[in-house]
Amino acid sequence: MLDFLPAAMREPTVLAIPFFVLMLGLEFFAAARLEDHDDEGRPPKGSYYGKDTRASLWMGVVSIGTSALSKFIALFAYAAIFAYIAPWHLPITAWYTWVIGFVGLDFLFYWEHRVAHRVRLIWATHQAHHSSEYFNFATALRQKWNNSMAMILWAPLVFLGVPPAVVFACYSLNLIYQFWIHTERIDKMWRPFEFVMNTPSHHRVHHGSDPEYLDKNYGGTFIVWDRLFGSFQPELFRPHYGLTKPVGTYNIWKLQTHEYVNLGRDVVSAPRFRDKLGYVFGPPGWAPAAVLAERAAMAADQEQTAA
Repeated sequence: MLDFLPAAMREPTVLAIPFFVLMLGLEFFAAARLEDHDDEGRPPKGSYYGKDTRASLWMGVVSIGTSALSKFIALFAYAAIFAYIAPWHLPITAWYTWVIGFVGLDFLFYWEHRVAHRVRLIWATHQAHHSSEYFNFATALRQKWNNSMAMILWAPLVFLGVPPAVVFACYSLNLIYQFWIHTERIDKMWRPFEFVMNTPSHHRVHHGSDPEYLDKNYGGTFIVWDRLFGSFQPELFRPHYGLTKPVGTYNIWKLQTHEYVNLGRDVVSAPRFRDKLGYVFGPPGWAPAAVLAERAAMAADQEQTAA
């Protein structure tokens, strides 16, 4: 269906690989020349640390295969929906089809991303992308290995008559856009651009583990969704990156699976069925009131002991 495009453009992320490599190299070179290391010999948080960078790159490599598999499976479902259920078929060669596809997918990306931060079962997959305590172009490649939630939420576009090939292409373009916003090398930009588009400043907030920054700025390409739906937060200070509870490993398998393990333990230990559901479908950090009270008491005891 994309025969009218050059072969490379039928999978935009393939065309973008040289761009990714070039930008990684430039940022790495700048970091090595311009920044000092800390007392432990490690670079600042916005720079590169070898073990962390290797973990991000390998997670990205594996995600290429897993995302290809999920797209292959979704293609059959999308094709059936488009052929037999969609009330009309938008022409793939029309400019408005691509505009509808790109803007519609970014709108759905916002909600999928928001759900991923607010439902622990989905967060167990997405947290891998947030596990780095560094923020650079390599962090952009630290991708999750399970794209099933995304594939499900893109389906409404196909129901509305957007060709599956356009959906997949727009998804790739969305990911390409999000690569360059994973950097500390770009400060705040032209104010009208910052108002409409997602930028490095907005996305630094999203990756911050500070209380002011948690669960903010979910947008992919456009930040206007956050402004419309009350999840926008401007950058007030340099964020602390990573998870609120660091994993403490560079093992890519553990980085991808540790939250599933923790979730399973909580579900098994919960005595009531409603609590088991709470652990699965509640937000990250959710626990029954009795457990939260016990944790608060333990924290208070530790503070008194330290004092």
